[in-house]
Amino acid sequence: MPTRRRMIQTTLAALPTAFAGQGVAAAENAPTLGAIRGVTITAGDLKAVEHAWTEYMAYRVVHRGSVSERTAKSWNAPALAGKGVVVLGPASGEPTFLRFVEQPTPAGYSPADALGWNVTEITVENSDKLYERLKASPFTITHPPSFVPTYNYLKAMQAEGPGGERLNLTWITETRPDLAVAKSFVGRCFIVTQGSPDLPASLKFFKDEFGNDASPIRDLPKIKLSVVKLDDGSKIEIDQFPAGAKPPMRPPGGLPVGVALVTFDCTSFDRHRARFIAAPVKADLEPRIGRRAATMIGPAGELIELMDV
Repeated sequence: MPTRRRMIQTTLAALPTAFAGQGVAAAENAPTLGAIRGVTITAGDLKAVEHAWTEYMAYRVVHRGSVSERTAKSWNAPALAGKGVVVLGPASGEPTFLRFVEQPTPAGYSPADALGWNVTEITVENSDKLYERLKASPFTITHPPSFVPTYNYLKAMQAEGPGGERLNLTWITETRPDLAVAKSFVGRCFIVTQGSPDLPASLKFFKDEFGNDASPIRDLPKIKLSVVKLDDGSKIEIDQFPAGAKPPMRPPGGLPVGVALVTFDCTSFDRHRARFIAAPVKADLEPRIGRRAATMIGPAGELIELMDV
C-alpha cells in the first residue's frame, strides 16, 4: 500500500528525535532485546531468490542447505524439517542475515495487511543507483526513491522481491547516531515492521518483557504507529491495524507466509523461558551458530526468535 507506506516513512523519520536527550540507563535497567540479527522469509523458489539477491543486491551466500529437525521444532514448524534454506548476508559482512525458507506462497495471497511482521527495511548506500539497477531485475519496484519530507537525509524506495518479500530500501545520506548507515551497496536490515491489533498492548509487551522503550504514538489521519528502540541502529516499527485484520496465513506445520520470524540478540534469555514455544536449541543457522535460540509469540501473533548473548 504505497500511500500508507509513504506516510509511515515520513513519521518514522521524525522518531529518532523522540529519544534525544535521554540519559543512559543503569546497567540493571538496560533494555534486553538487542539488535535485529536475522529475518526469516518464506519463498517458493529459493534459486530465484538467491540469484536475485546475489546478482542485484550484491548479497553473499552464507549458507545453503536444509532446515534441521531441531530448528523446525523450535519454530513449531515441523513440516519444514528437511526443506531448503538459504542464508544471505550483506557484502559488508555485518552480522544481520536474511534466511529464506522453502515454503510456497499460495496464489494470489499477499501478507501486506496481515497482522504480525510484514516489511523488512534495509539500509542502502544510494537508492537512486539501486533504483536503476533494479529496473531490469526480478525485483518489482512499488515506489521509486523519494526524499522524506522535512528530513532530507532520508531517501527511500519500496520493492518486492521474487519470493514476495516486501522491502523498504532506505538511503541514510548523513550519519545518524541511532540509524544503521549502510556499509555496503545494500546494507543490513535495520527496521522490521509489524501490524498490531492493539498498538498500546504491543508497546507494553516490549516494555514489560524486555524493558525496551518506544517513541510516543503518532496519530496520523490514516494510521497510528510507534517505534521500539533496539541496539546497533535497529528498531521495530509497530503499526495499528484496523479491527478485523487477520493473522498471516500459516499452513499446517509451516511458518507464517512472508516475513515469518525475526531474530534478535537478547541478554535476558532465561527470563523468558515460560513464553518459549519449544525448548531452547543450539542454533545451527546464522546468526550466532552454536548459541542458544528459542522462539516466542508476541501479542500480534508475531514469531520472535531470541539469541542468547
